[in-house]
Amino acid sequence: MSSAMSEATLGGRFTFPGTPLTVQRIGYGAMQLAGPGVFGPPSDPDGAVAVLREAVATGVNHIDTADFYGPHVTNQIIRRALHPYPAGLVIVTKLGARRPPDGSWQSAISPQDLTAAVHDNLANLGLDALDIVNYRAMGAIHGPAEGPIAEQVTVLADLQRKGLIRHIGLSNVTAAQVAEAQAIAPIVCVQNNYNLAHREDDVLIDDLARHGIPYVPFFPLGGFTPLQSSTLSAVAKQLGSTPMQVALAWLLHRSPNILLIPGTSSLAHLRENLAAGQLTLSPETLAELDGIAAAATAVKH
Repeated sequence: MSSAMSEATLGGRFTFPGTPLTVQRIGYGAMQLAGPGVFGPPSDPDGAVAVLREAVATGVNHIDTADFYGPHVTNQIIRRALHPYPAGLVIVTKLGARRPPDGSWQSAISPQDLTAAVHDNLANLGLDALDIVNYRAMGAIHGPAEGPIAEQVTVLADLQRKGLIRHIGLSNVTAAQVAEAQAIAPIVCVQNNYNLAHREDDVLIDDLARHGIPYVPFFPLGGFTPLQSSTLSAVAKQLGSTPMQVALAWLLHRSPNILLIPGTSSLAHLRENLAAGQLTLSPETLAELDGIAAAATAVKH
């Protein structure tokens, strides 16, 4: 695929602020390459390798991962599939959790934990330095929780000075935590839970956009419980696309600083996700889709 073609179809390009790193707006999230529950190896490792290779061959140059996926599994698959990495590929990883043998998710945020996690990511990805490392605050069950993150960001800033990390991002954080981190080191991206039905971060997204900082929604398709909406289904039918493609296209239209990292272990779903960049949504369609969040909020309350 020519670069002009992939730029058009993958939502255009975006440069992380203060860095030479420019990516297509539709990237790929590696979480689903691990086994069930993001634990252990996948049933089809060759299939996982094929998905990564096709993503990169199609023009994707932003891959999101974490060494606690598996643990170690997704990074080892990325290395097997893509190393030596093509020029311009940006691999973003995250720290802040560990997966003990029982498969649970545990917080791992001490300076020792974070430092060890950087070295694990380097070893399993086969890199000398990590492009971007997100500190993922564990927060509450349903999203971010206020609380200091200065100690953890300071550890990452120290590892950055040592040359092990090039740039620092944040995940699962509040606006106050973003400001706290920015006082310690430049923050090049924020990754939070956001999609058509889950829009608590609208104000934060617009604020980051004014500063040229990308916002990367995790669970862009609703996560483990996929987005369900009669409006979404009706719009998709009208456009001759799938509900998930419309949900991704809505995110691209929502703000120019949104970068997508939909994940899948299926080639068919990968192709479907990447094709979302070709959907154009009219102002009327966008207004209709904007009503979904209001309906979802009404249900919650």
